[in-house]
Formats: sequence, C-alpha cells, structure tokens
Amino acid sequence: MDNRSFSYSVKDELLSKINSVPKADVCLMGMLTFCNVLSDKEIVFLTEHNGAADFFSKNCARICGHGEAVSVTVTEKKDGSKLFRQEVTDADDRLTLLEYFRMDSSRRLAPDDLPKQKYYPQLISGIFISCGSVNDPEKTYHLEFVMPNIGLCNDFGLMLLENYGILAKQTERKNSEIVYIKESEAIIDLLTIMGATNSSLELMNVKIMKDMRNKINRVVNCDNANIEKTLKAAEKQLTDIELIDSTIGFESLPETLQEIARVRYENPDISLKELGALLMPPLSRSGVNHRLARLSEIADRIRKGTY
Repeated sequence: MDNRSFSYSVKDELLSKINSVPKADVCLMGMLTFCNVLSDKEIVFLTEHNGAADFFSKNCARICGHGEAVSVTVTEKKDGSKLFRQEVTDADDRLTLLEYFRMDSSRRLAPDDLPKQKYYPQLISGIFISCGSVNDPEKTYHLEFVMPNIGLCNDFGLMLLENYGILAKQTERKNSEIVYIKESEAIIDLLTIMGATNSSLELMNVKIMKDMRNKINRVVNCDNANIEKTLKAAEKQLTDIELIDSTIGFESLPETLQEIARVRYENPDISLKELGALLMPPLSRSGVNHRLARLSEIADRIRKGTY
C-alpha cells in the first residue's frame, strides 16, 4: 500500500460517515475554510479524491439551490491519478456560500461561527479531506495538514489541544504552513475522533506487528551477541588449555582443573552450564567459570614467564 492510497481510504471512510445534512454542512465548512482559494472573487477546491470532488459539488449545489454551482475540470497526472479542480464560478453563488457559513477571505472563524462541539469530528474530517494526508503506517507514522496561512494553523492546533489533548507540531514548507503529528498513538486517536475507525484499527494493527518485529529483532540481536561472546570466550579457553598442555602439561594441574580442561577441549562449542553437566559430580555455571578462570590465570603466568 502506498502513501496516497492509505490517505485515499481514510477519506473514503470519513465521507461514508457523513449521513445527515448538519454533518454535511459542517464537513463542507471545513473543506471550504481550508480549500485552495477562498474569497468573494474566487473559490477553488483541488482534490485527487473522486468522492471528495462529488461531495463538494453536490453540497455546494444544495446550498446554492441549483446544480450548476460548481464547474469541474479533470486533469490526468503522470502517475495515472486524476486532479479535480472544483470552482464556484458565479459571484452570487460564492456570496451565498460565504454568507451561509458566515466566513470571509480571512477564513478565520469566530467562536460564535463554529458548529456545536459535537460536530467537531465532521469539521476536522472536512479539514483533513481538504488539506490533510497520512502516510502508510507500514513505512512511517506521519499525518499532516497543509494550511493556507499561519492563523488557521494556530487555530487548528489549539482546537486539537484544547478539545482532544492532541499536541500537533508546526513547521513551514515551501511557503506553506504545516500542522503535523508523528506519534502513532496521537494519529490513531485523531483518526478515531474523525470517524475513520477502520483506518485507525489498521494503523493500530500495523503498530502492534511492527513493535513485535522490533522486539523479536532485539531478542535475536541480543542472542547473537551472547553467542558471539560465548564463542570468543571458548576460543580463549582452548588457547589457554593448549598452552598449558604444551608447556607444563596437564599432569601438573590439580585433578579438578585437569577435568575441566579435558571436558572443555573435547566440547569447544557448548555453554558453561552444559559443561558443568558433563562433570562428575556436576558443577554449577559459576563453578565452571571459576575453574576456567584459574586455567586462564595459569596460562597468563606462563606467557609472562612467572609460572
């Protein structure tokens, strides 16, 4: 799944939840407030989402009272996707929409102009449909809104924080103001708030699987490191044993050290615990380690000529 298709499916799901006129009004308010161009001279809404284009046209037509309120131009892009350019061409229709939502070219909505708080999910949905995107969670966790101006950027960030406890960050990119979220839990919360519950569950499942894979990788890496450490230690032990045998001979060692030297030499790849089980009587891991350490001390003294 690529970045665009996950965003596309989220917008599909959001639009499927708009099942009443009040919800449609609030969603359209969000789409208009954050659309590409908004004034009494020009209203332009650009989208690659076919459902969003239909929704915009139908609901603008409903409010304006006729089916010709929005003209649509479709451009096919190099990647095969389509760009829908929705434009409200008639001045009277533009004024009707602006007056209906009590907004102007500043786009700033006074508290009295906002819908009731219970409709905030549809408002945020409209904003996301208009200027939002979310990455494929298999690749990275990232949800963002490309805002028309810094004022709306601040207004929207404050709405998310005060009403839902979601702290979104802000940055600037190519003269656009960006509100973005990178924390997976916050993205899951926001998708759920907007009503994209299936997409939220999909992201949650991906997160669980990624966390599990990461945990397994950490365990495997740890095991590999331990194995490598064990093999290096065994290699040093074998070198010490061979040195002792070729210089002073095993016969000069106490019987307990002769036994551990012989068993280690015959079993170079097994763990200390397994070595201990081969001794008579069996010895604990720490006991085996102590005896091998004594062999190492003897070998070091031989190398220094002090034995």
